[in-house]
Amino acid sequence: MQPVRLATSRTPAGRGTAARVAAPIEGAASLKFGDETVYFGAEDEWGRFKRSAGRAGLTLRERPAPADAARLHVVIQKGRLFQQEHPEVPVLLDKGRFLLVDIDPAQADVLGDSDVPCFSIRRAEAFEAVGADARSRVVFDAPALAAPRGRAAHIKPVVERIARATFEADLVRLVEFPTRLSTSSSYVAACDFATERLSALGYETFRQEILVRSEPSQNIVARREGAGGSARGLVVVGAHLDSINHQGGPSSSAPGADDDGTGSAGVLEIARALKGYAGAHDLQLVLFGGEEQGLFGSKQFVASLNATDRARMRAIVHMDMIGSLNTANPTVLLEGAPVSQSVMEGLASAAATYTGLAVQTSLNPFNSDHVSFIRKGMPAVLTIEGADDANDAIHSARDTLDRINFDLALDTLRMNAAYVAEALA
Repeated sequence: MQPVRLATSRTPAGRGTAARVAAPIEGAASLKFGDETVYFGAEDEWGRFKRSAGRAGLTLRERPAPADAARLHVVIQKGRLFQQEHPEVPVLLDKGRFLLVDIDPAQADVLGDSDVPCFSIRRAEAFEAVGADARSRVVFDAPALAAPRGRAAHIKPVVERIARATFEADLVRLVEFPTRLSTSSSYVAACDFATERLSALGYETFRQEILVRSEPSQNIVARREGAGGSARGLVVVGAHLDSINHQGGPSSSAPGADDDGTGSAGVLEIARALKGYAGAHDLQLVLFGGEEQGLFGSKQFVASLNATDRARMRAIVHMDMIGSLNTANPTVLLEGAPVSQSVMEGLASAAATYTGLAVQTSLNPFNSDHVSFIRKGMPAVLTIEGADDANDAIHSARDTLDRINFDLALDTLRMNAAYVAEALA
């Protein structure tokens, strides 16, 4: 056993209050979880650490019992799926999508890191080290908002076309299907509905046949060519259309209002907002199937891209669960990888300019369709509801419309529409 003492310190959330690097405590390691930092150090050195914290002006909340350093792991989850499946694992810090847990390393290795069942377990040292101290690591960040820019004349009308009435009507229709399980007849009906919506908006629309564990399913792809000639790049906006009910089984009700009705209705709303928008680059809107069973739709979509399309990919903006208010203030989490950094910065700038959203960021991509693009070196970002709490109703019959915060969802759509319009220009 490597006994360590743990303590947390909170930075007030909000514009300009959170730093990229946690305030250092002499000799202690740290893990940054947004506006909260966990410090840990050898038990016999803890008195020195506390004095160093005092000199740094930090207020520490100490965990009374020591922990074993080798057992400290970070869980990244969708909703509360890890906690629902493994309630016996002690949670030392709960930040919704992100948990610090006490778990035997051998058990953590067995549970692993996969697309199913929607959680990942990683050792603390697997996270990005920042600053001069290699032991100062970031799980996710709550950076100061980017400075607002002047609202561009060609972007402002796109943002203003984002409307609750049309977004809500599409979301209501999606939730009316008994399930959107990727291999069900109801999913086919949901694809018919989405295709009709996109075709009516003037997009060239087609079905991409996919396999979900050897069963047929489909992605919906809508596209519009830009006016930039041979220099055209490509921008993709996506969400997953399927839903699932793990608690009740494949034939049970799976309304999927938040996961991912909000993202799918959001794709339709952004398609509506961009109707008639004259961009230089190509736009593709994709509704993926098979996400809930293991990212099947996005993996096969990415595999179908030729080398030219991969090389001209400017940005992929993905939406998965944008309607649950998990934070005190409306917050969006931008999750990508180093290859996605410019897209994350552009989205953060759009959030500051066109919305009142606070922004969290993570360079630890996990378990949604953006991962399929990132694995192949393309600049994809997941836009998802902020991560201080979590929607505990997903993958059940309880993921219903009454849980949706439309103000949060609409601001996320405004951010995404503004960024996409800029990327297409």
